[in-house]
Amino acid sequence: MSWQSALACWYLRRQFRPQTLKPGINVERARALTAKRAWSPRVPGGWRLRELYGPGDWPLQGEWIERADGASSFANSPTVLYCHGGGYYFCSPRTHRSIVFGLAMRANAPIFSLGYRLAPEHRFPAALDDATAAYRQLVANGTAPESIVIAGDSAGGGLALATLVALRDAGDPLPAGCLLFSPWTDLAATGATIRTNDGLDPMFSGPAIGPAARVYLGETPATHPYASPVYADMHGLPPLFIMAGSTEVLLDDSQRVADKARAAGVDCELEVWKKMPHVWPIFAPFIPEANLALDRAGVFVRRVTSGAARAAHPSSVTSIA
Repeated sequence: MSWQSALACWYLRRQFRPQTLKPGINVERARALTAKRAWSPRVPGGWRLRELYGPGDWPLQGEWIERADGASSFANSPTVLYCHGGGYYFCSPRTHRSIVFGLAMRANAPIFSLGYRLAPEHRFPAALDDATAAYRQLVANGTAPESIVIAGDSAGGGLALATLVALRDAGDPLPAGCLLFSPWTDLAATGATIRTNDGLDPMFSGPAIGPAARVYLGETPATHPYASPVYADMHGLPPLFIMAGSTEVLLDDSQRVADKARAAGVDCELEVWKKMPHVWPIFAPFIPEANLALDRAGVFVRRVTSGAARAAHPSSVTSIA
């Protein structure tokens, strides 16, 4: 564990976790704090940022990070559809640029970071509807499904996986793979690590997870597979690559998805990183482990979109110190 990641954990334990110990969910407070603390990196050299936030931009409302010369915008090159985290009720593509920019450079792939509608103004299935519509629009615009990777972190990781399941169920051509950072896949909050890692997780308290889910769910059952994809049938899904920290209260959300996916015959890699905080790649480029995680994510994107190379890669679980 680097001193930079230790410092990040110290900061989260002092500044973020106390907010999760307060009773109730204050949506406006969460949004205000995130906006205040958000840091936006510079657009990398040789890349450009296109912001699409106008009323006519739906379903592709959000941000494109793409090569300035357009060299990687062809149909046969990798494209990533990214779903940001934030409990389905706060954060935005702007707050997650550090992950998206870093992944784009490493995968040499344009990334569309989706600005899906947020709860409680837009409860389930609004975010899912937006993500499936965005994917279909990418395909309609000429992006080959086998060149697309759907990715996301935290709630966005759960959304990315739920989108994959919904597309399969609807008979859509599936993307090449799915990349998940610390995904929130069980909105019923039944995972064992909700309890066993409570107090170890520097970012969240275990008891805060269930109430946060209700903001998005409304009256929808928490075990609905399109809201909590840990309860979904995993058969027929493309390769999955999951990263999570060993002390996260949501660690079991990753472990159970990996177990179900492997049991269903899905190529699934799970990496458990020792003592890393929730969605640590967001601290790139400051934390060495964040940079390494994005390096490995970029390799996955390139591998699964490379045609024949997609076919043979064993499912695995790895613990990374």
